[in-house]
Amino acid sequence: MTPDKFNSWLLDPSRPPLVMGVLNVTPDSFSDGGQFSDPQAAVAHAESMAADGADLIDIGGESTRPGSDPVDDDEQIRRVIPVLREAAGRLPVVFSIDTTRSKVAAAALDAGAYIVNDISAGRDDPDMFSLVARRRVPIILMHMLDRPKTMQHSPVYSDVTAEVSGFLNEQLITAGIHGIDVERILLDPGIGFGKSVEHNLTLLRRFMELTVLSRPLVIGTSRKSFIGKITGESEPSHRLFGTAATIAWAVANGAGIVRVHDVEPMAQVVKMIRAIME
Repeated sequence: MTPDKFNSWLLDPSRPPLVMGVLNVTPDSFSDGGQFSDPQAAVAHAESMAADGADLIDIGGESTRPGSDPVDDDEQIRRVIPVLREAAGRLPVVFSIDTTRSKVAAAALDAGAYIVNDISAGRDDPDMFSLVARRRVPIILMHMLDRPKTMQHSPVYSDVTAEVSGFLNEQLITAGIHGIDVERILLDPGIGFGKSVEHNLTLLRRFMELTVLSRPLVIGTSRKSFIGKITGESEPSHRLFGTAATIAWAVANGAGIVRVHDVEPMAQVVKMIRAIME
């Protein structure tokens, strides 16, 4: 996939689901921390995910696992830019930069990324929306309760689906006010970001309700702790089948992009569900 093809996908009412591979170039991510912190290892993994069927690759230099501390802009840049310079433009995928910081996003866009994936939905850095509007690139806005450091400290909602939907709609409007083309905005309900097991299950159960926002929906359930709590699997990398169940459900209920660690099997899940639906 190229940026032009991704833009065409954004405008396509049918929007066949896409697979986004996760590339954490961090020492402390919850599932694969340190595994790809070396640039060459990260590039090799990007090549592997592209060969396995990834349409997009989401690269991040800051862990946002529950309890994590922020990483400063310069360190994020140091981690992600060498990988983007080596892989972006050479591999047949579109790269997104997973960051809440406009300085990091700008550097990544200069190095070949095309999408900004902001888990704070533009709240962390007041310059993020103006950067995205000026560069005319797509942005993913995600719901998160509080910040990664404290987001799992007893999250409370009266109606999690309604509150997440309302928040995403507000940020969609705010982004438009700042000059971002609404057609370039994608939305993510933030599974695992300030949600209990029941909150995550409710969001999945009622996922179809989020399609009323009329923007492509991104879903990130891959290997997350709520899957482990339900299946009894404590090792994140062993949560393949639980992840597959959530991916199949999400795609069947309107997900546009699935963000996953295990690209090859999840690409098969997406392909099979799509065939059934069609």
